[in-house]
Amino acid sequence: MANTEFYRRDRRWHPAPNVPNYKSTVLRSPQRPLLSLPQSPVDLSSPVFGHAKLDPLDHDLILNYGTGAEAVGERIVVHGRVLDQNGAPVSGALIEIWQANAGGRYRHVRDGYLAAIDPNFGGCGRVLTGADGKYAFRTIKPGPYPFRNNGSDWRPAHIHISIFGAAFTQRLITQFYFEGDPLIAKCPIVNTIADPAAIDMLVAKLDLENQGPYDHLTYRFDIVLRGRRSTFFENRPEGN
Repeated sequence: MANTEFYRRDRRWHPAPNVPNYKSTVLRSPQRPLLSLPQSPVDLSSPVFGHAKLDPLDHDLILNYGTGAEAVGERIVVHGRVLDQNGAPVSGALIEIWQANAGGRYRHVRDGYLAAIDPNFGGCGRVLTGADGKYAFRTIKPGPYPFRNNGSDWRPAHIHISIFGAAFTQRLITQFYFEGDPLIAKCPIVNTIADPAAIDMLVAKLDLENQGPYDHLTYRFDIVLRGRRSTFFENRPEGN
């Protein structure tokens, strides 16, 4: 492996553990410095995902729930590239997404929001990045939904996304929003991130050059692993 420059992390790029306006952080935020634990051989040799396990429709959330009918809502395609800190593509990475339906409701037993369940939408998908680091999902644009913060704050439309490395213990999780959504600036969860540039990196940009005429809009969301300006990952707030 060739020697490369060490990229020191910019800790200011990540949110503080306790942000009073986001009420959940008050009780669950760590009160002591975080510990960095090295990976063991067990971590690296644990079960890995198999390339043969992916179904041809895993990337298509409009059809992959298997009912034979299409999900309801605004049809979109989300695509992008996974890159390392030097801008090189990361190939063969397993990407998973999960999301609410067009009404803002998740297919989850604990989601009690009054929006209707779409019988043809499961809300989950996965895909492998290509040799060029590219990925793409076809899905329904999720709706916003309220949550119990300051009475009834609203989450912007968003899609959760995770990236696996060589083993299941190597997993990074975040979520991305959609360009032009006025709720982004008002969301207390988004605003735990102090730097507007970091927030902007969590916003999928409208990509009209790659729209599907008379079918769908397209959004682009690139993911940067490590480095001074890596994508913010929720499960690695100290830096991935």
